[in-house]
Amino acid sequence: MKRFVLNQSACLSSPSRLAGEGWGGGHAATSAHVFSPPSRPAAPVDLPRKGGGEGSNRGDIVVAAIALAADPSGALYWPEHGLLVVADLHLEKGSSYAARGQFLPPYDTAATLARLAGLIAHYAPRCVVALGDSFHDGGGPARLSAADRDSLHGLQRGRDWIWITGNHDPEPAAGIGGEFHDTLTLGALTFRHLPTGAAGDVCGHLHPVARISQRGRAVRRRCFAADGTRMVMPAFGAFTGGLNVRSAAFADLFGTLAFTAHMLGQDRLYAFHAGRCLVD
Repeated sequence: MKRFVLNQSACLSSPSRLAGEGWGGGHAATSAHVFSPPSRPAAPVDLPRKGGGEGSNRGDIVVAAIALAADPSGALYWPEHGLLVVADLHLEKGSSYAARGQFLPPYDTAATLARLAGLIAHYAPRCVVALGDSFHDGGGPARLSAADRDSLHGLQRGRDWIWITGNHDPEPAAGIGGEFHDTLTLGALTFRHLPTGAAGDVCGHLHPVARISQRGRAVRRRCFAADGTRMVMPAFGAFTGGLNVRSAAFADLFGTLAFTAHMLGQDRLYAFHAGRCLVD
């Protein structure tokens, strides 16, 4: 698979070119496409509203001079293009563990899709991008229950849906709709799963979390990690864990601790310099 490139004027068209179909072509394209002239629930004790970081209900995070709306759920919305982005859904993680004898409650897929449904109802996006590791393993799509598969198809109806391939789900899957691509490029931004450090990258994979101390109590939350040039999105899936932003993987990616952790609060984001965040 090669890069998928959306022309900005085409992305602004309405309705979606897939309107009424419910999903796209279903398998990976073999050449680049150019269209020419397309959480963890918050703990009862939330982050402080004063003195502990800059909060907003839906904070704009700038990447490559483009302001993106970061939702407290961990999703990203680009209003100009009607683009909703979520990372690391890890659907069917519970059933994957159960197959190996580690039994978890089998409701993670339904819970994750329900949260995503709420976002789609709120933003009414023209295109949804799932930023890789959408399924916990290659067999995940086949294990979807009939109810969850119907829910997924319902979410796809009337809009474009793009699955970015990840390390957990590197191959296209049948029966889940959408289009499959390695990357999606729109203007100055490239949406991909694995971080490269390139300017304009919006990626997933690392599941960033930040830990801070406020009034003698430590709080650990999922977060967006960004430095104005690139961004790592938090994992959206119900059963996903997280990697502390003070780990070496983030220092290697950003080059220094000169980036910001935008922590997910109960109803807003809180921005903290990475150097202020605590190790686990």
